[in-house]
Amino acid sequence: MKFVSTRGGETVTGAEAIVKGIASDGGLFVPETFPKFSDGEMESMLGMDYAERAATVLFKFFDEFDREELLLALKEAYARFDGDPAPLVRIDEGKYFLELFHGPTCAFKDMALSVLPYLLKKSSEILGIKDDVLVLTATSGDTGKAALEGFRDQKGVKIQVFYPEEGVSAMQKLFMTTQEGSNVSVVAVKGNFDDCQGAVKKIFTSEEYTAKIREKGYLLSSANSINIGRLAPQIAYYFSAYCDLVSSEQLEMGEEADFTVPTGNFGNILAAYYAKRMGLPVGRLVCASNKNNVLTDFIRTGAYNAKRTFYKTMSPSMDILVSSNLERLLFELSGRDAARTKERMKSLSETGKYSLTPEELTDLRAQFSAGFTSEDDTVECIYEYFTEYGYPMDTHTGVAMSVADRYLEKRDPLAPKRVMVVVSTASPYKFPQDVLYALTGNDVKDSFKCVKRINLLTAMKVPAAIKGVRYKPVLFKTSVAPKEIGAEVLKFVE
Repeated sequence: MKFVSTRGGETVTGAEAIVKGIASDGGLFVPETFPKFSDGEMESMLGMDYAERAATVLFKFFDEFDREELLLALKEAYARFDGDPAPLVRIDEGKYFLELFHGPTCAFKDMALSVLPYLLKKSSEILGIKDDVLVLTATSGDTGKAALEGFRDQKGVKIQVFYPEEGVSAMQKLFMTTQEGSNVSVVAVKGNFDDCQGAVKKIFTSEEYTAKIREKGYLLSSANSINIGRLAPQIAYYFSAYCDLVSSEQLEMGEEADFTVPTGNFGNILAAYYAKRMGLPVGRLVCASNKNNVLTDFIRTGAYNAKRTFYKTMSPSMDILVSSNLERLLFELSGRDAARTKERMKSLSETGKYSLTPEELTDLRAQFSAGFTSEDDTVECIYEYFTEYGYPMDTHTGVAMSVADRYLEKRDPLAPKRVMVVVSTASPYKFPQDVLYALTGNDVKDSFKCVKRINLLTAMKVPAAIKGVRYKPVLFKTSVAPKEIGAEVLKFVE
C-alpha cells in the first residue's frame, strides 16, 4: 500500500508515512486507494477478538509489516486495557454506546497510541533508519497523556507534548504534568489548542527547524492524528462495533448502522468515514460539536470559517477551531484534487476561511449530518441518562448523546430506522467536576473529592490511573508563548 500527500507531489510507503508523520509540503498522507473488505472477510471477523480485528484492518494499510508480529504487538498493547478494549453497551432499543475509555489513560486516544510506538519502531527498522526519533505532539487534553504513556522510556525516541495552559481539565493537566519517563517533556502554552497545533505544524514544515533537529541526530514524527499511523488504528473500532452488533443479532450482516461521534480535530469521525470507504455498512455519520461549532456550520453550509469566537467549555478536547483532519476529507470531496486542497489550506492559513463547491457540499451532506449542543443541554443530557438508565457519561459523550437524540427526533419518519452507535470517548472520572455538577448540581473544586462522590453515587469503578495520579509529584511546570515553542523544542533535543 502506498500513501500520497493531500497537497500532491509525494508518494511514500506506509512505513515512510508513519515515520514522517506529515508530508514535506505540509499535506497529510492518505491511502493511494482504499482497501476493501469482502463479505467473507467481514464474516471471518465476527469470531475474532479485538486485537485480531484490529490486526486485520491495519494489515490492509501496512502490508510491509509481518502479519503475525503485528498481531502479537496488538495483543500486547490491548492486554493493558481493563477488559474488552472497545465494548458496545446497549442503552435502549436501537441505541448503543461504543466505550473507548478502558485503556491506560481513560480516553479513546489509547486505542491508537498504545499501538503507535510499535508502528513507529517497526517502520524505522523497515527503512533502516538509525537516527533517533523526536515525536512532537499538540494536545487538547487526552492525546498528550496517551502519547506520553505509550512512548515513555522507549529506546531511540523522545516525545514532547504541548498543551493549552488554561484549555484542559484539571485531571487532564495532572495526568500530563506528573508524567514519568526519561525521554519525555511536557510544556504548557499560553494560548488555545489551535495555537499549539499551528506552532507544531510550522516546525514540521520549517527547513530551518528540521535541519537543526537533524543536526542533533533526530528525525521528526508526530503522535497526532495527522499521522496515518495514529489514524489507522482508530478505523478498527468501527469495524469491531459493527461485528459486535451482528454477533449479538442486533443487525443482519450488510444492514447499515449510524454513528454519532464527538469531535474537534475531525480525526475520530474521519476514521468512521474511512471505514465506510473500505466497505463497512455505515449509514449516517453524525458530527457532534460543542459551542465551538465550526464543523456544524461547515457541514450545513459548505463554508469553513475559523475566524470566530473561541469558547472554553466543559468538553475541552473539542475546543478546536482549526480541524486538521478535515483536510483529508476535503481531498476526497474534491475528487482527490491535490492542487485544490493545497489552495484551500493556503486560504485557511491566510484568511481562516474556504468554501466547497455546490457539488462537493451535496456529496458531504449525503454522508454527514452535524449538530452542536450548549453547556446546559450537555449537563441535562448527562443527568437524564443517569436518572433514566443509570449510565454515567463524560462531558464529550454528553455532547454526542445530546446531538444524537436531537438527530433521532428530527429523522425523517420514512427513513430507515437504523441502529445508532454513540462513540463514548472518555471516562466520567476524567472530568469529575463537571460530571458531578451534572449529576448533582454540586460545584466542587477538588477533583478527587469529585471522584469519590461520583463513585459513591454511581458505583462505577474508579480506574487505576485516576487513583494513582493523586499523589504523584508535578514534574513539568514550564509555560511558554506560542512563538517560543520552536525554541523549546531545540532546548529539549539538546
